[in-house]
Amino acid sequence: MEVPVYLFSGFMDSGKSTLIKETLIDGDFGEDGRTLLILCEDGEVEFEESELKKANTKMALIEEEEEFTEEKLKELNREYLPDQVFLEYNGTWQMATFLEMSLPKDWVLVQSLATVDAGTFEMYLTNMRAMVMEQIFAADVVIINRCDDDTPKGKFRRAIKMVNRRAQIAYERENGEMDESEEELPYDLSQDVIEILDMDYGIWYMDALDDTRRYEGKKVRFLAQAYRPDKMKKGVFVPGRFAMTCCVEDITFIGFKCKYDKASELAHRSWVTVTAEIRNEFAMEYKGKGPVLYAIDVQPAEKPEDELVYFN
Repeated sequence: MEVPVYLFSGFMDSGKSTLIKETLIDGDFGEDGRTLLILCEDGEVEFEESELKKANTKMALIEEEEEFTEEKLKELNREYLPDQVFLEYNGTWQMATFLEMSLPKDWVLVQSLATVDAGTFEMYLTNMRAMVMEQIFAADVVIINRCDDDTPKGKFRRAIKMVNRRAQIAYERENGEMDESEEELPYDLSQDVIEILDMDYGIWYMDALDDTRRYEGKKVRFLAQAYRPDKMKKGVFVPGRFAMTCCVEDITFIGFKCKYDKASELAHRSWVTVTAEIRNEFAMEYKGKGPVLYAIDVQPAEKPEDELVYFN
């Protein structure tokens, strides 16, 4: 019988222990079998023996990354014979230490959750970006807690989606309630033609990719480079921009497939102003449905002073 493993990652004080308590103890998640709770750091939130007993849970502590080995997990499996495992991972350890490990027989990672403190996320993105993104890349769900009215939810979502498009993102207020308020966009979706400024291109790109349906039938106008190599099929090009997510090494070209009957007349890497309608339809490039542009007008344009776009 499979033993489901639930992985909780995030830096210390990001809310991992609180989430585990809410799920395992307050949510009666452990009432149907034996739970093994593995703690890899000692956070502020403590687990009371009486609470663990009520939830039919045994706790084991692994304090050093060198001790977190396949043999150690097998030893814990033999000792506790769990029906499910909750693993609170140390936020400063390499995620690969766990993800590349052969788990004990029948252990199966079924869900990975990452917790983020809204108050410190920007600081970590600036100073420890690689470590933060490693946690987010592995997560099925990212919970951004301790949000308030000034939390830049859109900025956080774009940073997460750039490395993990499949991740579900939830925002939680300081009082524990879910924050389901709409994220503000820097452009007006009700305009007849939505003008996408250079500074907003990255925001539009990620939002349209993440929620194409709300752009269905919308018309947009933006400055782009025409990606049109000789091998591209007739009637199609990709208007896009080179974007930098964090540093020079991360520069990449981002754009959407665009259908245009005069596409073959466009010079590869030429600058154009594109006016197009967005449709949500199947495309091989997306391996499913996604934003496909239908050009209404394409005009030659001047190269901008800064050719890069950003995701802030």
